[in-house]
Amino acid sequence: MRFFVKQIFFLLLTTHVYSQIQEEVNPPENIKTIIFKGPTDDQFPVVKLGDPIYLEFDDLTASEQDYYFKIVYCNYDWTPSELLKSQYLRGTDNQRIINYTNSYNTLEAYSNYQLTIPNKVVSLKVSGNYVLEIYNSINELQFSRRFVVYKDLAKVAATTRNSRNFDFLNQKQSVQFTIAPFNLQLINPVKEVKIAIIQNYQWSNVITDVPPQFTLGNSLVYKYDKETSFFGGNEFLNFDTSDLRAPTSSISRIEYDDLYHHYLFTDDYRFDKAYTYFPDINGDFTIRTLQGEDPSRESEYSMIHFSLPYTMDIGLNEIYVYGKYNNYALEEANKMIYNAETGNMEATIKIKQGFYNYKYVLKNEDGRVDLNKICGNFNFTENNYLILVYYRNFGDLYDSIIGIGTTNSENITN
Repeated sequence: MRFFVKQIFFLLLTTHVYSQIQEEVNPPENIKTIIFKGPTDDQFPVVKLGDPIYLEFDDLTASEQDYYFKIVYCNYDWTPSELLKSQYLRGTDNQRIINYTNSYNTLEAYSNYQLTIPNKVVSLKVSGNYVLEIYNSINELQFSRRFVVYKDLAKVAATTRNSRNFDFLNQKQSVQFTIAPFNLQLINPVKEVKIAIIQNYQWSNVITDVPPQFTLGNSLVYKYDKETSFFGGNEFLNFDTSDLRAPTSSISRIEYDDLYHHYLFTDDYRFDKAYTYFPDINGDFTIRTLQGEDPSRESEYSMIHFSLPYTMDIGLNEIYVYGKYNNYALEEANKMIYNAETGNMEATIKIKQGFYNYKYVLKNEDGRVDLNKICGNFNFTENNYLILVYYRNFGDLYDSIIGIGTTNSENITN
């Protein structure tokens, strides 16, 4: 009887562990400027099986701490897969990151860590969803990031169209696409194939669980309007601190007190203004400096001062500075505080030298986050869309990715 109870307990515990969605974990305050990309300049790695992925981050303690990496393989819904490590990895993970250097000639001392996968100790065997986890020397999780690996087994042809819903005619964009497998016969595509559509590489508003609308031969057609539509948002704001001492079009003044302080011009609300196109990098950032040759370890950290006028529309809701620089997290560090002297909502954030995109988002009292309440929604906004195609044949133990597709709303059609 005791053995039976133990078995039931183990089964429940295992089921609970494997049902937990692997959300991305943001780092403690001492870890900054996490860059995680593939060979292209995407905001997170979307790589063909065998291609490299690159991780870089700074530790502001500058103490040359030891950090270790682990790799978790996940199902389509980002719950941990039941595959053994040996089934998705060649070699072993839980290895120390050995490539690190200290900052050079900077006011803010830091250690810069870099990791490339595959490397001498580990590589990936299968396509699908992965999570890279970084631990310190006492096995405490410091942060984690998602990435996806695909095989080129299907062509995904995608376009961006204006919404046909008259309530959102000028606010939404619809993603339509066709999946055409290469030498792969789909017997039951509704069960075998799943998709995910991601706007500007942000997992927070991913669209999933949309079946094919119909099949055309061996091709799957997704010509939905409502089911695959996104609010367009607006172009991101930006600032550039590549030259520490030179104000730019977005920087009103620069001061020095232990570190440089860059005061941005007070931003304005854009939801009630006409849409204006100007190029952005869809929330991302790029590290660069004119004060050194190696941006990774010669770029300074400076204090960036953001401000936005307070209006009664905000009320008791919370405002955050939003961008890839902190993985789009809403935390105390990027929460704006009301300044009674200026009448503005203000935030001061320590950020590494470079070019950054950002915008302001609102968190309602009930906890709901409105990404576009302040900046507005426009159907002409330039957005990038990524389509991931997952495939699990009958009897398979994991969800492979057989193809990816991209489309950009710069070429939106009716």
